[in-house]
Amino acid sequence: MSDTDGAPRPPEAAPGPDGLPFVGSFLESRRDFFAFRDRVAHEHGRVARYEVLGRDVFLLTDPDAIRRVLVTENEKYVKGELFQRQLQPVLGNGLLNSEGEFWRRQRHLIRPVFTPDRIAGYADMMVGASERASDRWTDGEVRDVHREMMELTLEIVARALMGVDIRDRTPAIGGALDTVMEQSPGGSLVDLLPPWVPTPGRERLREAVVSLDRIVDELVDEKRQALRAGEVAPGDDVVSALLSAEDDDGERMADEQVRDEVKTLLLAGHETTALSLTFTFHLLARNPGVEERLLAELDTELGGEPAGFGDVRDLEYLDTVVTESMRLLPPVHGILREPTEDVELGGYRVPEGTPLAISQWVVHRDPAHYDDPLRFRPERWTDEFESRLHPLAYFPFASGPRRCVGDRFALMETKLVLATLLRRHRFEVVDPVDLESELEASITTRPRRPVRMRVHER
Repeated sequence: MSDTDGAPRPPEAAPGPDGLPFVGSFLESRRDFFAFRDRVAHEHGRVARYEVLGRDVFLLTDPDAIRRVLVTENEKYVKGELFQRQLQPVLGNGLLNSEGEFWRRQRHLIRPVFTPDRIAGYADMMVGASERASDRWTDGEVRDVHREMMELTLEIVARALMGVDIRDRTPAIGGALDTVMEQSPGGSLVDLLPPWVPTPGRERLREAVVSLDRIVDELVDEKRQALRAGEVAPGDDVVSALLSAEDDDGERMADEQVRDEVKTLLLAGHETTALSLTFTFHLLARNPGVEERLLAELDTELGGEPAGFGDVRDLEYLDTVVTESMRLLPPVHGILREPTEDVELGGYRVPEGTPLAISQWVVHRDPAHYDDPLRFRPERWTDEFESRLHPLAYFPFASGPRRCVGDRFALMETKLVLATLLRRHRFEVVDPVDLESELEASITTRPRRPVRMRVHER
């Protein structure tokens, strides 16, 4: 299949910035990652090429090309070396990293925990956890909302997906996961050093992984004992399902693999949802008209009752608020893929193994898809607008077979936490700095500094 008529042009013909000798565009990308990708796409087109430390990278912001990579021709692509280098030392061969038949098997084991019936059963727990978190807040005090949301979503994912209460372990787990996100390789000159060369960052990462492995091993062992005692059934949660699963030869999953999957769920299951909540609270505080309309909907639809699973579908404006927040500030800013054979994208030949950077950040802010794209405007999400929008002009959870397995869980959690906390508290921005200028591109889109907000009782 060809994007254009005739033979594809060679990769070096693809437009892009010149860069510097050897380092290419590395320094510019490190200086302001998001501005760099915006500039490359704006100046050089939706299929562009740049060099980083001697290696070509293709930036894809064309929805048609992205659909081919993620959906229609996904079998030609893997996550690749750059992605593995970021997460393999931490998550091993968990669901985020694994490929092929092994990945399909693991996803099949985990999927039952995210069925609509199971997700509905988590709703009251999510609301209860949110209420307990806000009970600790004092009227008028300043809180790091990002830290609060990280702790809350970590508690929720552990209760819902693993059936364990980790509140006494939250500081240790949260601290280890924070270090993992801050120190994971993928954007530093240190990455050019051989992996056996010690550096302060690598040592912090190693210590965090050791700590995380120890805690997860304890959680898994507790679940294993509960299974043996008949206190839980094999399908009650992800951990019991993984511990009970057998392959075609009757072999159980290795302890190390169970650990990798649990770590993956802890990281992926709370990090992005916490970011989505943090960004939404901040956007609402800076857009009081939107917040006022949302509160009116919550009062009308919920009355004096707590939000529940049955209410989520009726909260239509809340849905547009969350959608618009994840458009403007996507918690996952980009996706990495590599072709397993030479492919053609945008009329250019892309050699096997070339990293493809697929940017939600750029696509979600492209004026070709969105009027006034830098403005937070939930009202844009009408049925008519969505019917005209390219399916891959909005993809916060990726797309295709490797779309996030927990997307419905995450969306329900986000909406229930917002509905619960917004009816109890008003959030006021304390620091005048625009949050968007304080973001850094880790594996996710993270604030560089604490997101300080003053919480007022309503």
